[in-house]
Amino acid sequence: MKGSVVAVSGIDTGIGKTYATGLIAKALLQQGKAVITQKIVQTGCEGVAEDILEHRRLMGIGLQDVDREGLTSPYVFHHPASPHLSGRMEGVEIDVLHIRRATFALQKRYELVLLEGVGGLLVPLSLDLLFADYIRDAGYELVLVTGPKLGSISHTLLSIEACVKRGIVIRGVIYNLFENIDKVIADDTREVILYYLNKAGSAAPLIDLQDGSLEGEQLVGLCF
Repeated sequence: MKGSVVAVSGIDTGIGKTYATGLIAKALLQQGKAVITQKIVQTGCEGVAEDILEHRRLMGIGLQDVDREGLTSPYVFHHPASPHLSGRMEGVEIDVLHIRRATFALQKRYELVLLEGVGGLLVPLSLDLLFADYIRDAGYELVLVTGPKLGSISHTLLSIEACVKRGIVIRGVIYNLFENIDKVIADDTREVILYYLNKAGSAAPLIDLQDGSLEGEQLVGLCF
């Protein structure tokens, strides 16, 4: 039986999607699920993708055979830039089919593949292909990571609009409280995001990520 795929993206770079992806995978492992993470493209490193290494650390497991085979990080570029530019600087054009084949190979071995994106939803994988369009074309649903930092309301609502426009189903929103933000601001930002999620017709839950923890019971429904 082929496993399912859920994409994980953030409203921007540095919002905590790698951390959230690893913690979701850890919680699902603890629920007895056969889960693996994949990084669609990694820039700014060499060898095994550094985000995959962080996922495994958070999951409490070592590198897996699929990591060593390159299936979980099909493209790794040295230069820390947008995937389309990093690839071009190394003379590589990102091949969608290469990524799809790697994901499909993981689906044959696992119940669930958590596919982490790069930056925000509209990051270009190539000049003519945005990450949001990739997951739309593949039919993947989405977990969106956001937070209360300044500017996140606008970035989150733009991300919701991008999903609605493309018909991407938002399975859930992770609200990452990793910064020391004024509680009044954090609470209001959360309320506004929930309001616009509901206004967009989404029943996606908004789950708080605080002090590096996510409740396992909350996460099973996000991905299964």
